[in-house]
Amino acid sequence: MEIIDGNKIAAAIIAELKATVATFPGRRPCIALIRVGDDPASVSYVKKKQANAAEIGIESRLILPPVTITPAELFALVDQLNADAGVDGILVQSPLPKGIDEVAVFRRIAAHKDVDGFHTMNLGKLAQEDETGFVACTPAGIMELLRRSGVTLAGKHVVVLGRSLIVGKPAALLAVQRKAWANATVTLCHSQTANLPALTRQADILIAAIGKAEFVTADMVKPGAVVIDVGVNRVPDATKKSGYRLTGDVHFPTVSPLCAKITPVPGGVGPMTVAMLMQNTVKAYRQNLGIA
Repeated sequence: MEIIDGNKIAAAIIAELKATVATFPGRRPCIALIRVGDDPASVSYVKKKQANAAEIGIESRLILPPVTITPAELFALVDQLNADAGVDGILVQSPLPKGIDEVAVFRRIAAHKDVDGFHTMNLGKLAQEDETGFVACTPAGIMELLRRSGVTLAGKHVVVLGRSLIVGKPAALLAVQRKAWANATVTLCHSQTANLPALTRQADILIAAIGKAEFVTADMVKPGAVVIDVGVNRVPDATKKSGYRLTGDVHFPTVSPLCAKITPVPGGVGPMTVAMLMQNTVKAYRQNLGIA
């Protein structure tokens, strides 16, 4: 069993992006980060994004609207950033306060600045295999983890557990693409799937993104499978100073001995998500300035 080190692979991508950005003439790439409120997880995530941007040489503009901001005011802020030629990418950190439609906000971001890859146009481009679009960072990170870990998808059966627009659906679309690194046969499962363990046991590559702590157990995994655990769940743990421990959607102690390769939580998919956000920002900068 091999543990796929997401921290190591993400660090390699960050180093590559840093070298690339150093060659750009003129201004640096720029990402605007909008964070509404002080949700502890959001604060932590945005800090990580800022730290990665600084390491690469990407300018990050942190915008902190009050929690009382109205949908109209948030739309106006996004519109202002859409019109700013010096901003290449825009990210609105979720969750947003109650009463604000997150999907509507994501759609308000100009498609060419949607470095999170949630805009309807970018999802459509992904379905059409149009590489000018932006792919959601977590599924893009999953594919990069697999590629850089020497996992071949062609002809393999990939089972995706979870159908969200943020992970499940884009991951399925990526795995089935007509690309040398893809060409998999994909089954997309969800909460209403019948005989779920029978399907997950068929997976050569199992992507668990269902959002339920330790949901995937040993009886659901085929020996020799590659397991990608996307979940990040907080489970109460009195032995921890924080009062909780982080765990994925996979029961790691019992599943990992069965696997050829598996990602840990933390240290697996998470670092890749931030790295791919930075990669998308550099891509947006290139497209914005017409740099090949």
